[in-house]
Amino acid sequence: MRLIFIATGEIALPSFRHLLAHGPRPLALITQPDKPTGRHQTLTPPAIKVEALAAGIPVFQPEKIGQISADLAALEPEITVVMAYGQILRQDILGLASTAIINLHASLLPRFRGAACIQAAIDAGDTETGITAMHVVRELDAGDIILAGIIPISPDETGGSLHDRLAELAPSVLAEALEKLATGSATRTPQDPAASTYISKLEREQGRLDWSQPAELLERRIRAYDPWPGTFTEAHEDGRSKRLKIFPPTRILAMDLPAGQVANHNGALVVGCGQGALQLESVQPEGGKKMLAADYLRGRKPTSFA
Repeated sequence: MRLIFIATGEIALPSFRHLLAHGPRPLALITQPDKPTGRHQTLTPPAIKVEALAAGIPVFQPEKIGQISADLAALEPEITVVMAYGQILRQDILGLASTAIINLHASLLPRFRGAACIQAAIDAGDTETGITAMHVVRELDAGDIILAGIIPISPDETGGSLHDRLAELAPSVLAEALEKLATGSATRTPQDPAASTYISKLEREQGRLDWSQPAELLERRIRAYDPWPGTFTEAHEDGRSKRLKIFPPTRILAMDLPAGQVANHNGALVVGCGQGALQLESVQPEGGKKMLAADYLRGRKPTSFA
């Protein structure tokens, strides 16, 4: 089976490694251009590019994937696999493969189409999620479903831990989808548009916590948004307001505190919510290092969060 792999995000690494080890070996990898990262804005390649080059797989990194449509057509692919690539695919790319172009999406479609599907499942309080293999169409994440693999979401799940578990699930979903496509036994189940939901890419500012919301919701959001985009609040200290990052885990308490008010509860930092309260475990003051919330409470003596 002649296959090309289109991916950028690290969630795609286990699936790419599976293809290298068990086949079909990709004819090429298409990934995003190297990006400046870190404090010094060092030009850094996607991790999947590094592994592809080490394995002798040709790598394409176009600014726009349509720029290399002729190069990809020359490879005569039967299957194109897409996972966490980060660009919209044009019709000339959608029609390249003679058998199918499929996408591995990190949700149980049609629930949570879009970029932040992993965080959304935790944030919504879902008890399970998974990897969906589907046919790619012009409309985002709307193609017919081939199959899905399902895993439970644990009560202490973070966005980071769920990302890694889904990454490890994806190779088995991909292998089954490719086998079905090869044997002609792959089914096509249309998605129900009425049941679909969409979650766009998260920006850092969306991690600002609204303490008027229930503690149960905020506890989930702090886990869902760890490590990206992270959650934070504005802490009022000595008449000044400073940004404070907040990390999981947190503990829901049945306390009656005004929303945003900070209290010392047996040495622990507790903040009032719209319903209930949250006990914080780890925080990071603006310009400082990550620390225990109890130590921050003793040293900074915040009065409220907003």
